[in-house]
Amino acid sequence: QVQLVESGGGLVQTGGSLRLSCAASGTIFSINSMGWYRQGPGNQRELVASIPSGGSPTYEDSVKGRFTISRDSAKNTVYLEMNSLKPEDTAVYYCNALIRPKSFLSTRAYWGQGTQVTVSS
Repeated sequence: QVQLVESGGGLVQTGGSLRLSCAASGTIFSINSMGWYRQGPGNQRELVASIPSGGSPTYEDSVKGRFTISRDSAKNTVYLEMNSLKPEDTAVYYCNALIRPKSFLSTRAYWGQGTQVTVSS
């Protein structure tokens, strides 16, 4: 059983900062990419940032220069540091990871439960 548990959302004023964390646990053989998606009111879920194992991160254009994704492979954890937050960043943020469980020969995508980020103007 593999699960992703997120933390760190909340309410912040425009220009503020938040740090999201997502820890993967369970019978994990390996983790490929980890990333963050978000879904705002009335919008489709979109990729915010991702970081492959041993590779460079990528970002959605609107968050470049403001958000930083990082991962601690020893802890199976991915972080999203969000600075200079804007009201349009308001959304439910979901952690995503491509994980190969120990009992499987292939990877599959896992999702966290989502954490609300609200930026007030």
